Amino acid sequence: MGPDLACDAAIREPAAYFGRALQDGPVQWSDSQRGWLILSHAEVEAGFRDSERLSAERTGAFARAAEGRSEAFGRAIELLSAWMNFRDPPAHSVLREPVKGAFTPRAVSAMEDQVQGIVDDAIDRFDGPVVDLNAAFAHPIPATVIASILGADPEDRHRFQGWSDDIGRLVFAMEPGKIAEGPVNRAVAEFVAYFGQLIERERRAPTSSVLSAIVHSPIGGLSEMELVGACTLILFGGHETTTTLLTNALCLLLERPELVEWMRAHPEATPSAVEEFMRVCGPARSMPRKVARDHERGGQPLRQGQNVFLAIVSGNHDRTVFAEPQQIDLTREPNPHLGFGWGLHFCLGANLARLEARIALNTLLQRFDRFEAAGPIPPARASAMGFGRRPVLARLR
Repeated sequence: MGPDLACDAAIREPAAYFGRALQDGPVQWSDSQRGWLILSHAEVEAGFRDSERLSAERTGAFARAAEGRSEAFGRAIELLSAWMNFRDPPAHSVLREPVKGAFTPRAVSAMEDQVQGIVDDAIDRFDGPVVDLNAAFAHPIPATVIASILGADPEDRHRFQGWSDDIGRLVFAMEPGKIAEGPVNRAVAEFVAYFGQLIERERRAPTSSVLSAIVHSPIGGLSEMELVGACTLILFGGHETTTTLLTNALCLLLERPELVEWMRAHPEATPSAVEEFMRVCGPARSMPRKVARDHERGGQPLRQGQNVFLAIVSGNHDRTVFAEPQQIDLTREPNPHLGFGWGLHFCLGANLARLEARIALNTLLQRFDRFEAAGPIPPARASAMGFGRRPVLARLR
């Protein structure tokens, strides 16, 4: 039977669950996920680096999901095929190259004042002492930042969120062929129309936005759907995952008031706190791969075509790497968590996500002396691939 990434124990007590699982080896078959689970930190890291034997390509799975579906659903598959994180080299390199310059440490550091202004504006818009921290804080901040980077109108962020939610159902689906296509088709049509107009604008009158860099780079000659795909990946990854990180961290802080007091007293430690939040409640629980050719890994025989899950959640609670992994240590150093991936597929927006989370959390806790839940905090919800918390109300003063 093997471990199950989505079972209740794996979600509620990951350190204990995966600690027990690792006793049976770093690589194990899971009947629940119908594939191999890579569990140890060392093996997950190695798996991220091994793009030759573990393929990130999901275009085949998406194409199979489109068989017998509408033409509109086929366009959704075409769009996702342009997402660099679903591609292997050389396609991955071609799609990543024109974008990576916008997310270097220097480029992101230059955005600090802009992000601070967006955070301050979001807090200034709070209406009353009880606030929905998802709707008023965790959602608008990353969406506004990434819209600005792409040269889109930040006021359109509500539309982005709806489209991203609908496409996310397909992106994170264990069985894409079973996803209802109506919401996905509508979201893709909206994305294509919206970014098609922005792409044409950039061709006519280039700006300094990331979108302009894409359009006027070597990939600018790709198809419209491939260009729109690159834009939607940046938009989806740039606000969806950061929003989830912020929501997860806020729920954790509301559950643990002693952490709030500590962060207030040690604002200089917010960067290390963000890293610990990524370790214990980051958005990604695993990353799927496909065995590209037969090989042995962790003492197990992996066969071409089999599914593999790089279990980030297990690696992040590996006792051989993290002392007392069940504890939340906001000063943990070193903290080589795997929340942003590793190697070739290391998250392009990691620097930006860190900046946004640091400024957002620090500003919120410093501006309000009272920070407590205004009702029950919903339990965590997760799948084999993702982790998230539901909206929560907070009482602030």
